[in-house]
Amino acid sequence: MGCGNLFFTILITFSVALITYNIIISANAPLKQDFPGPSRPSISVDPLIKMPLRRSSSSDAKKRLFHTAVTASDSVYNTWQCRVMYFWYNKFKDGPNSGMGGFTRILHSGKPDKFMDEIPTFVAQPLPAGMDQGYIVLNRPWAFVQWLQQADIKEEYELYILMAEPDHIIVKPIPNLARDGLGAAFPFFYIEPKKYETVLRKYFPEEKGPVTNIDPIGNSPVIVEKESLKKIAPTWMNVSLAMKKDPETDKAFGWVLEMYAYAVASALHGVRNILYKEFMIQPPWDKEIGKTYIIHYTYGCDYTMKGEMTYGKIGEWRFDKRSYDKVAPPKNLTLPPPGVPESVVTLVKMVNEATASIPNWS
Repeated sequence: MGCGNLFFTILITFSVALITYNIIISANAPLKQDFPGPSRPSISVDPLIKMPLRRSSSSDAKKRLFHTAVTASDSVYNTWQCRVMYFWYNKFKDGPNSGMGGFTRILHSGKPDKFMDEIPTFVAQPLPAGMDQGYIVLNRPWAFVQWLQQADIKEEYELYILMAEPDHIIVKPIPNLARDGLGAAFPFFYIEPKKYETVLRKYFPEEKGPVTNIDPIGNSPVIVEKESLKKIAPTWMNVSLAMKKDPETDKAFGWVLEMYAYAVASALHGVRNILYKEFMIQPPWDKEIGKTYIIHYTYGCDYTMKGEMTYGKIGEWRFDKRSYDKVAPPKNLTLPPPGVPESVVTLVKMVNEATASIPNWS
């Protein structure tokens, strides 16, 4: 077993290095071939990003289907979210105006788990030990590289990919929002290329154009042509590793470093994105469902029993995915008190419906 593991580690390291070298040559970006140093303590639960209180033919239809891909670890935390996400994907897959095709959970733990029969899954290998420097999200671009190179997406008409995340709940059928060579993406208020132009010029040189060519996006949710993503993914991985290795960049971007890396990689390959604010909402800040397609429950929802939000302070009533990092949420979570926004009420009701319907929920 020891020799086998050593051989596989060497193989993965060589593959990453080869891809890195190719991207340096093709993208003209000032990146280095060496990799991040020793590991730091890993972060197993998503940190919070503070939200501001204020912020601004039939055949042709088939060819515009997209394949939904979700990267995940084998942690309890990621797994229960994936099960809920896949439940609602199936509910809306064949609905009116849907562009939703197949679905794959890209499991970057390196080994199968007990949910392979429940959720269509591709097993990807994690980065070699220590290379992620405790920033587990760096496994995401490497997992996509492996999937796009090795997986056989059987649906012949699926020419697009929707990159989603475990903590996404689909609330209605999603059409293909990408068109005319443009991807479709949600704009994040905290991705600010202009603000960090000096840092980003290390990876997006002047000859590539103005820094505003970098869209204010992450890799998810994004709908992009499959052939474009095959080009973007290795660059995304390479830029992520280079950014994490650079102390100035690491400090500037923190937990959203990999999101900036995807935005840069997309721009390096000339893939711009239509920005859809209605692509998803993020409770408790977004209060209404409106025209959205996805609920992203990344923020904790805390309220008094009078329905008053107590963000930053544990409420008398709360729903926070981080409360369930070691054990899946129980069935029949208590609904929010009167006065809590529609988005939060809908979120909890949808989690409850999924947990009540998924076999062997525990």
